[in-house]
Amino acid sequence: MLPRSPIALFASLLFIATALTAAPPKDSAPDGIVSHIKRDPVDSTAIASVGYSKRLRALEIEFRNGAIYRYLKVQPFIYRELMTSVSKTRFYHEKVRRKYQSLSVRRRAGNRGRTTR
Repeated sequence: MLPRSPIALFASLLFIATALTAAPPKDSAPDGIVSHIKRDPVDSTAIASVGYSKRLRALEIEFRNGAIYRYLKVQPFIYRELMTSVSKTRFYHEKVRRKYQSLSVRRRAGNRGRTTR
């Protein structure tokens, strides 16, 4: 074993200490959206919870498969009608899906690498 200089030893220890105390890389949401919209659970075969932001005019729907989508420029009456409809899934398909611009907040469970829609 070759003798090391004190400066080289100090530099090595400093490098190791810095590497060990560095913060781990942050996990960001796949699409960069962090949801702060409160969603309420609903009785539905396909939809788990629904929330609405008056400020953002955004409807947020969590599906039973784990996916969460945010729909933009949604009027409050659409949210109210969805929440009072007998079939939330039917209302979603007829009045929301493909009618509003949507953003993926979270992809469905078990499908991290593929596009869901």
